[in-house]
Amino acid sequence: MKKAFLQLHLSVFLAGFTGILGKLISLNEGLLVWYRLMITSVTLYVLFRLQGTLKKLPWKDILPIGSTGIVVALHWLFFYGSIKYSNVSIGVICFSLTSLFTAIFDPLINRRRFDVAEMLLSLLTLFGILLIFHFDTQYRTGIILGIISAMFAALFTVFNKRLVKRFDTYTITFYELSAGFVALTIALPFYLYTFPVTSILPTSMDFVYLLVLAWFCTVCMYLLSMSALKKISAFTVNLCFNLEPVYSIIMAFVLFHENKFLNPAFYAGLACIILSVALQMGRVVLQNRAAKA
Repeated sequence: MKKAFLQLHLSVFLAGFTGILGKLISLNEGLLVWYRLMITSVTLYVLFRLQGTLKKLPWKDILPIGSTGIVVALHWLFFYGSIKYSNVSIGVICFSLTSLFTAIFDPLINRRRFDVAEMLLSLLTLFGILLIFHFDTQYRTGIILGIISAMFAALFTVFNKRLVKRFDTYTITFYELSAGFVALTIALPFYLYTFPVTSILPTSMDFVYLLVLAWFCTVCMYLLSMSALKKISAFTVNLCFNLEPVYSIIMAFVLFHENKFLNPAFYAGLACIILSVALQMGRVVLQNRAAKA
């Protein structure tokens, strides 16, 4: 059990490092995501082929999985765009709005009743974002991109919930990321025409960071969390992943001294977001206890 908890917290830490690497890599968000998807897809293909866990699927199954993969690519694109146009702290804070969009999209798409408590807690998160948005005018572009990123992250969660009932996670992950890579490859020339760059090739340090991002913060993070899930409940895993933005912000403060550029409105907004997460965690704990009683 100790090993499983160690694997879980290591996977959360690796997830928190994705925003830091997005800031360190000098490539624009389009190229960054393209390289991440390419390296990850190739790595997963080789890894799953060696393990014999990769399954061939018919086109009728690939299409819904691939569509979800395009949503993932868009989420990453706007997430790193948010970081590039603001900073790591703003990017990961906006990601907290995923809960609000999930509370809206899930009932609409899956045709279930709206959860009033989820909506109220999500609105508290929204209030925190609005505090930052209203007072920190220099980061408004980054905040808007971060909000769009959270919207796509919520859609991914809702769509993926359907897929995991029909397919194993190895197959879903490979086909999703591969489809995202293909879609972005097709769109990249138009993207670079709109947002031109001096070079499409990463520097030597960029390449190192990209390998870390793909191998450790994507492949290893996924494998560690899945391994931990074998011995730890899904609730505990999801609970621990609420620490991801906290890790990212602490690392951003240490590495980039972002705390020097953030005003009191940021901390007030952050407090609202942390409060909403804490209340949601307490609510779920009470629900679990009631279910066992």
